[in-house]
Amino acid sequence: MLAEDAGAATAAAHEALSRLYPEEGTPAQAAVRATAQRARALHLQTTDPEGCWVAEVDGQVVGVALGLVRDGVWGFSLFGILPAFQGMGIGNRLYAAALAYGAEQPGGIILSSSHPAAMRRYARSPGFRLLPAVGLSGAWDPRRVPEGLRSRPGDLSGDAETLDRASRHVRGASHAVDLPVLLGRPGAVLLVLEGAGFAVVGDGTVALLAATSEAAAEDLLWSAMRSGPRGGTVSYDFVTAENQWAIRVGLEAGLALTPDGPVLVRGEVGPMAPYLPSGAYL
Repeated sequence: MLAEDAGAATAAAHEALSRLYPEEGTPAQAAVRATAQRARALHLQTTDPEGCWVAEVDGQVVGVALGLVRDGVWGFSLFGILPAFQGMGIGNRLYAAALAYGAEQPGGIILSSSHPAAMRRYARSPGFRLLPAVGLSGAWDPRRVPEGLRSRPGDLSGDAETLDRASRHVRGASHAVDLPVLLGRPGAVLLVLEGAGFAVVGDGTVALLAATSEAAAEDLLWSAMRSGPRGGTVSYDFVTAENQWAIRVGLEAGLALTPDGPVLVRGEVGPMAPYLPSGAYL
């Protein structure tokens, strides 16, 4: 993928994924999402040019696969084929190219959609094991928030040690190179529990959470809810069985459980807990 492909590539992925996950919200919110998706593609094309691939048919970008490598862990950031070009083998070729980029890395992480073909493709990838996952969403109940929360607004520079420590604990790799882009999205907020973990939250979504203990993770998740409108809607995805703490907090807050696509891992990726991975940056 070249830098000039970013717009067409993310548009193709958006059209493919919106069939699975119809988007809600205002046109302004949709514009913010589109800008964030393009920023992601441009960022990864810069940091991981050999891991970012597009498919063209007659000069038209019809699909994209974005992979990244961070400290020995390969992650699959984005995959989508325009519906009219699915079933032609294009997706297999794109996925193979992105997967090959991380073949020599000790670890790997894939966050799958719930599409049967996607789950089948990833589950058959060499060395990966599948972790079933759920999502939680809904209006949180302010009356349930515990007292004594210690999380505070964070700073990328001043809290760098805490951020790296938590990321490496949960997945064996830092998020440092990707956090500025993730936090560049309008409304995104960084929360930190000093020495113990961090969360990125914005527009009602907990985009990423990593901690060194379940107690710290619970504090961060409650604080993430409280950082938005009182009693507003909140959501987070890819909650595996290793992250029962996130299920407990969500149910206590009044959120609803929903089926979600699985998480797939191979090799040296850490315990994957206490952890709510980022869909874009894992």
